[in-house]
Amino acid sequence: MRTERKMFDLIIDIAQRDERIRAVYMNGSRTNPNASKDIFQDYDIVYVVMEISTFLKDKNWIRIFGDLLMVQEPDKLDKDLGEDIDFDRRYTYLMLFTDGNRIDLRLQSTEAMLDEYGEDKLTVPLLDKDHILPKISLPSDNDYYVKKPTKEQFDSCTSDFWWCLQNVAKGIWRDELPYAKLMYEETTRDSLNQIVNWWIGIENDFQVSTGKMGKYFKKYLPVSYWNLYKETYSDSDYKHMWDSIFVACELFRILSKDIANHCHFSYPIEDDENMTAFLKHIKELPGDANGIY
Repeated sequence: MRTERKMFDLIIDIAQRDERIRAVYMNGSRTNPNASKDIFQDYDIVYVVMEISTFLKDKNWIRIFGDLLMVQEPDKLDKDLGEDIDFDRRYTYLMLFTDGNRIDLRLQSTEAMLDEYGEDKLTVPLLDKDHILPKISLPSDNDYYVKKPTKEQFDSCTSDFWWCLQNVAKGIWRDELPYAKLMYEETTRDSLNQIVNWWIGIENDFQVSTGKMGKYFKKYLPVSYWNLYKETYSDSDYKHMWDSIFVACELFRILSKDIANHCHFSYPIEDDENMTAFLKHIKELPGDANGIY
């Protein structure tokens, strides 16, 4: 696997030698001083170019970066699906190489750069041939910090959690595994993750990011809560699914009450008690039942 130094040298050298490329900058975790470094970090690179069309005419030009395992061109795929994508402003290559390195390369017009540069505070300039990159602050991930919830956000989250669990229970009773699983992972877990985010935010004065899709939950949750969180995942066995549902309810209840106390919100205890009783009832409901009650 090529080292970070070799990858940066390659990225800059290609830009230096190609007159069409006028500036280079980087986004993503490699610019984040608080992000842990590991072998899976990709290189989120932007080439600011004079024009994009000549790059697109040569389908093999990206091979200069190394031997490719797979390439995805998301802008092309989106345009083929009918989306309004302007290739004159930007075009992206997602490249995975045979040595395990990955570069997410975006070609960007100067006009697009001037509109967008620095909007993401995790931005670092790497090369500027014509001094066209505007001045920006040092990279910071504070745009990604957990935000304090409003009462309305908290009420919506807690209501969604308890209401949508009936759909999960219904799917299990009907033996509709895909439906039950997706309802659990796309509604129940969304609400649970939001509560976990807010709880971590409170514990850290809202000065931390939990990462994309909660990838840093383990870092910020106490071991006991992290162990509970892990138990909210299950396989396709319905007994295990029910176990994970009730653990999710327990963790949601604990963290939500803490948030409510801290923020002076009201926790919907009646919804909690009623829906918990309902779930326990459906769990024991025979598959050939003629009525719910």
